[in-house]
Amino acid sequence: MPAYAIAMVKITNPEKFKEYAKLAGPAVEGFGGRVLARGGIAAVVEGRTPYERIVVTEFASIDAAKACYSSSAYLEAQSKRIGAADFNMVIVEGS
Repeated sequence: MPAYAIAMVKITNPEKFKEYAKLAGPAVEGFGGRVLARGGIAAVVEGRTPYERIVVTEFASIDAAKACYSSSAYLEAQSKRIGAADFNMVIVEGS
């Protein structure tokens, strides 16, 4: 069953965030992750959000998604994001 990682991002330091993005992409791809939406228009239709950017990534399973985000490759990328963005992520199993 597929799973989706949904990241909500507010970039605070664009130059530093580029360092994160350079490493995060290959880390995600290494676990079969496929970005479905990134950086396009996100319309808030109910409530409000401080986030400017929403990223949706598909994985083959929730276990694959969890493995990706706890991998040494992704943790290295994550360390570059500190001070570069406000960031929240959830992983949800598809149906």
